[in-house]
Amino acid sequence: MTLFRVERTVSPSPDEVWRRLTDWPAHGRQVPLTRTRVLTPGPNRVGTRFTARTGVGPLSFDDPMEVVVWEPPGSGADRSGACRLEKSGRVVRGWALVEVTEMPGGGSRVVWTEELSVRGLPRAFDPVLGWAGRALFGRAVDGLLRER
Repeated sequence: MTLFRVERTVSPSPDEVWRRLTDWPAHGRQVPLTRTRVLTPGPNRVGTRFTARTGVGPLSFDDPMEVVVWEPPGSGADRSGACRLEKSGRVVRGWALVEVTEMPGGGSRVVWTEELSVRGLPRAFDPVLGWAGRALFGRAVDGLLRER
């Protein structure tokens, strides 16, 4: 397994950042050759399940995920939120933790931490997987934060 982290500081409020980052179908618009399908009725909560399907034709795989922690940004003094996803696919396994914190003076800080393993990929490739994960998820987070 490889662990990587993506961090961003942005001007929108924690509520808006949370809304954008937990719009699961929007993730598919940000990751090349991917579409995301939510399998459970809304609203998002612990137990929400969705699958990201990546690839073309027979060279595709599913990345099923489930929300196991759902703590949206609160009102008042604690304006932080956390969402943890567990990945249970045949190809990709691991977890992701999305944290959103209000910055002093406004705006938000996003920390996306992910631990991944890819079936059949030797551990010797973990550094490459970490680099690719930071690049791919960094691009996806940037795109999600730009979406309106």
